[in-house]
Amino acid sequence: MKYLLLLFFFISFAMNAQDLNEIRSEYPKAVESSEVANKLNAALASVKTPSKPILLAYKGAASTLKANFAKSRSDKKEFFKEGVSLIESAIEAEPSNIEIRYIRMSVQENSPRFLGYHKNIEEDKEFILKNYANGSSAKSKEIVKNFVINSENFSENEKAMF
Repeated sequence: MKYLLLLFFFISFAMNAQDLNEIRSEYPKAVESSEVANKLNAALASVKTPSKPILLAYKGAASTLKANFAKSRSDKKEFFKEGVSLIESAIEAEPSNIEIRYIRMSVQENSPRFLGYHKNIEEDKEFILKNYANGSSAKSKEIVKNFVINSENFSENEKAMF
């Protein structure tokens, strides 16, 4: 029985890691494509609680992307507010996670100014600069590095550090 539980745990862990890697690779693509954004939303639909803050942050980001492609103004507002709430919950649950900070910064960078969701760009930028070397995984560091290199909020000198 113990072995069966261990086997189940490892299979579950491997599947979650694979799903996270797919979500990580799809997120940047979802900015340009409503089809990819919908796929990302569907993949994250079952995420409900902050027990997996990284997935919660990606779900929030996916919701803000859903707002970007929504037709009605009320849907846009609802999806965006939901996304922001999920991202902030993920930050609250795991404030030292560099990937979650990157997600929030990427959403804030790309949000229209009139929505007022820009107050943490400098905070997240400083956090990323100070903590990049301590990133949790090679994949996470690669994602953050690609973001920094393409971000307009980092200077050329700061980009050269990556």
